[in-house]
Amino acid sequence: MTREEKAAAVESLEKRIDEVTAVYLTDYSGLTVEESNDLRNQFRDAGVTFTVAKNTFIRLAMERLGGYEEILPHLAGPTAVAFTNDPAAPARIIKKFAQSVDVEKPQLKAAIVDGSYFGSDTLETLVALKSQEELIADIIGLLLSPASNIVGAIQAPGANLVGSVKAIADREQ
Repeated sequence: MTREEKAAAVESLEKRIDEVTAVYLTDYSGLTVEESNDLRNQFRDAGVTFTVAKNTFIRLAMERLGGYEEILPHLAGPTAVAFTNDPAAPARIIKKFAQSVDVEKPQLKAAIVDGSYFGSDTLETLVALKSQEELIADIIGLLLSPASNIVGAIQAPGANLVGSVKAIADREQ
């Protein structure tokens, strides 16, 4: 690679990292070509960019951006990087893939999600994270709950009155 190509690769990684809210480092060694392609397809289907890059390039991009100091020690050995705005998607894919293929790889090395560091032992925590859409739905549900209770309380006397009037009308007939 020429110096210009290396600089372009680092700049591309820096741009990708800066555009997302979650960056996952994984160890993909030991996967067959077929397993690797299947894993890439699963990431692509979930809207996650998954790429293999040189640790030096990843390190340079993260150092330029700042805020990734905790993840830098994990840049050793074969490393693939997942970039996404859905913080739980890569964790779910890694877990599901490892179970379906019954392999120990890929393994989570570390992740940065919204500026928070997650180590290799936190895969289950990351799987449990809710997506932005799920959080918004939960908040809307919580906000609408009191309103629906109020509407129910307001409508209850009217419904009782209608029921009483109907019962009296039925008696007269």
